[in-house]
Amino acid sequence: MSKYNEYQDKTILVTGGAGCVGSNLTRKLAELGAEKVIILDNMSSAYEWNVPTNENVELIQGDILDDEELKRVFKMKPDYVFHLAAHFANQNSVDNPETDLMVNGIGILKVLQYAQLTGVERFVYSSSGCGVYGLDSKMPFEEHDISISLHTPYQVTKLLGELYTNYFHNLYDMPIVNARFFNVFGPGEVPGKYRNVIPNFFYWSMTKQALPITGDGTETRDWTFVGDIVNGLLSMGVEEEAIGEAINLGSGKDHRVIDMANKVNQLTGNEEGIAYVARRNWDAKTKLLSSIDKAKDILGYKPTVSFDDGLERVYGWFTDNWEDIERDAEF
Repeated sequence: MSKYNEYQDKTILVTGGAGCVGSNLTRKLAELGAEKVIILDNMSSAYEWNVPTNENVELIQGDILDDEELKRVFKMKPDYVFHLAAHFANQNSVDNPETDLMVNGIGILKVLQYAQLTGVERFVYSSSGCGVYGLDSKMPFEEHDISISLHTPYQVTKLLGELYTNYFHNLYDMPIVNARFFNVFGPGEVPGKYRNVIPNFFYWSMTKQALPITGDGTETRDWTFVGDIVNGLLSMGVEEEAIGEAINLGSGKDHRVIDMANKVNQLTGNEEGIAYVARRNWDAKTKLLSSIDKAKDILGYKPTVSFDDGLERVYGWFTDNWEDIERDAEF
């Protein structure tokens, strides 16, 4: 019997469920036999055409800062909450620090309060492995080695979210898990000004533009395919040993930015090449690499999609949805 059978006939709330991770998680939960998967998303960086259309999925367009919308979704008594809603991206937080604090600070506090009042079985929070570890943390990053010397409001508020979930666990015995994502990529992420580098590179490459690399291209990232992230989240929702823990979800491998860019250009047939630009002043981490030993031990987590295969799947998704992507990309 699969451990994921515990999701059958359950009501599950996924905040931010229309985004890349959220839409893939929602689709999987629906396929696993959940009675209802509720998406609460303000659609600030998501699109209805990208939302799963399973009969047991309900999209509610609303904001986690809106008490009326939170009352509406928690009145449905969700058994599980996957809190993915966020004011996303480092540059976005630098440009809009107050909004970042409201969404990533007050927002998670509100969701936690409603979850505590309704007695959820598990609360899984999407934190950021790229955020909570600092220049003083040793690589590969291990869960105990977080930093309080951070470089963007997004990093600060992602750590704040973990402090709040831990507080609710310590005071109310809420069964929480903190998932630290590393450089998630995969089908479902529409490119845009504040989006991740891989969807943006595919967009620029498919529109025959040179790919802008900040730095010299030898920088590395721990890119992790969204399907592997989803499997990790599903395990976090059911493994008892995960309660109260922070756990990295990465690939455990790092890849150079220049190699990724060349692969994208190769897949799309783009001959415009690379353009080097100045590194952003907040972009202090030239290398990122996760330790996933804890995830392996507690969750049985094992990434299965190689980086090259993941890039090919993203290209396939871009090709299949190009008309929508080209229309909705926000630069």
